Amino acid sequence: MGFNKVVQNAEEAIKDIQDGSVIMLGGFGLCGIPENCINALVKQGTKDLTCISNNAGVDDFGIGLMLKTKQVKKMVSSYVGENAEFERQLLSGELEVELIPQGTLATRCLAAAYGMPAIFTPAGVGTEVAEGKEVRNFNGKDYLMEMAFEADFSIVKAWKGDSAGNIIFNKTARNFNEVMAKAGKITIVEVEELVPLGELDPNAIHVPGIYVHRIFQGTDYEKRIEQRTVSQ
Repeated sequence: MGFNKVVQNAEEAIKDIQDGSVIMLGGFGLCGIPENCINALVKQGTKDLTCISNNAGVDDFGIGLMLKTKQVKKMVSSYVGENAEFERQLLSGELEVELIPQGTLATRCLAAAYGMPAIFTPAGVGTEVAEGKEVRNFNGKDYLMEMAFEADFSIVKAWKGDSAGNIIFNKTARNFNEVMAKAGKITIVEVEELVPLGELDPNAIHVPGIYVHRIFQGTDYEKRIEQRTVSQ
């Protein structure tokens, strides 16, 4: 692969994502969404996907676009409250859903990044989250064993990146993008600004290129605000 990991566009970056793949998608709310790759997946028509993402998008944006076209078989998320189509598919039994505490979601991503098979967390002990899971006691306190995620692809969005795949996020868009970039078998990154190798300050890099397999210059970012509130 060498140091040049640049692909032409989103279509080229995601072309080998097969039906039935497990994919991680970065973002939090509407911040840091890999918009270009999601649009390319909708265009490609890849289906029966298991999507691991903090949010399930909104009706006409992000993962919501893939839900509308019935490309998602299972949604693994922490927060799903902004999507009417998601709610309809969940209640009708069309969509399999696994709701996970947000910290557990993040830590299961981290475990995958670190090459750890599982983590122990007190979150969810004694609730339906614990059903079917091993509980172990440490120093008098119960912890759930949660397995590391196994994702075929991680799809993330960054602010700046170079041709070797070194990337920098902008403010809160760092969110789940950083841990997911390190956690997938193949990591695809879309960036607002793609620069030549050597142009980024090494001390500012959030994810080194060793984790990244493909990178491309994104286009037409919307940067939506989830709940716009203004004073009178």
